[in-house]
Amino acid sequence: MSKRISKKLPQDIIDHWPEVFKDIELSVVPMKYLHSVRVLFNDGKIWDIDVAKSIKQDEDTNIEQSLLELFKEYSDEIKHIDFRLDTVQIKKDIQARTNIFMKKKR
Repeated sequence: MSKRISKKLPQDIIDHWPEVFKDIELSVVPMKYLHSVRVLFNDGKIWDIDVAKSIKQDEDTNIEQSLLELFKEYSDEIKHIDFRLDTVQIKKDIQARTNIFMKKKR
């Protein structure tokens, strides 16, 4: 029997902008909206990967590929992966797009 994985956002993100985030379900998140990744290992170690900082420091680095390689290499040792979203940037972009859309409708 397969386990159903919730695609709803975590409550702490929903609380940031409930009018919009409460009804969103995710299957893919663009890298530009990923703030950081927290990897919890079976032995209790925790790695915090600052994705936003990595992108700013070296735009040539393929962060997505690097994360995939990390997950594959340590797959047997990883207990949980927590993707942390840049809710401030998401909110800004949604509001900007909404404003553009609303101006075009008039």
